[in-house]
Amino acid sequence: MMMGDAGPLKFGTARVAAATALVLAAAFFPAASAMELEGLKLPEKIVLREGGPQLVLNGAGVRHKLMTVKVYVGALYLAARTNDARRILSDPGPKRVSMHVLIDELTAKELIASLNDAIAANHIPAEIALIETRLREVNRMMSTIGVLKRGAVVYIDFLPGTGTRITVDGEEKRIVPGEDFFRALLRIWIGAKPVDGRLRDALLGGGARRIF
Repeated sequence: MMMGDAGPLKFGTARVAAATALVLAAAFFPAASAMELEGLKLPEKIVLREGGPQLVLNGAGVRHKLMTVKVYVGALYLAARTNDARRILSDPGPKRVSMHVLIDELTAKELIASLNDAIAANHIPAEIALIETRLREVNRMMSTIGVLKRGAVVYIDFLPGTGTRITVDGEEKRIVPGEDFFRALLRIWIGAKPVDGRLRDALLGGGARRIF
C-alpha cells in the first residue's frame, strides 16, 4: 500500500521539477526578439516566399552620408549567421538586403549614383561588363521611382533558381537573373570598398570578422 502511494508522489515531484526547469530556462535563455534601430523593429527571422527556408538577421546598421546624415537602415538576412564576408559572397543560398529610408527624401538619382559608384569600386571593368546590361535595366527601373520618402522600404532578395527580386514598398519591381548579379550588388555593402564602412561592420555582426 505504501509503495502504491509513493508512485504518484514521485510523479508529482517530477512534474514540479520539470516545470521549475522550464521557468529557469525561460529566465536565462529568453526567446529571440526583433532588433530595434532608429525606432524601427527589424524581425529576427523572415522567409522570402511561402514555403521557403527561414532566414535570420545577421546584422543591421545605418548608412551615413557625409558622416552624419542618416540615409537608411540597412539589414542583412542569411540562412545562418556569420561575420565572414567571403563566405557570405560565395554562399549560393537565399539572402536579403533591406533598406529602410530615414532621410526625408532619397532621390532615385542619388541612390543609383551611390550604388553604381560602389559597384565600380568593388569590380574590375571585365566583371562589370558581365552585368552591365542587367545593371542598366535596374537603373532604368529605379529612375522611374523618382523619390523615396522617409519610411520607404526596399528589399533586395536573392532567390536561388530565380534571381534577384527588387521590391519597393511592397511592390515587386523587377527580377534579375543570375547569382553573379546579386553577388555584385552585395559587394556594395560588404565588399572590400563598401558604400559605408560602419554599415558593413554592422551587417557583418560587428566584433571580430574576416574581410578580404
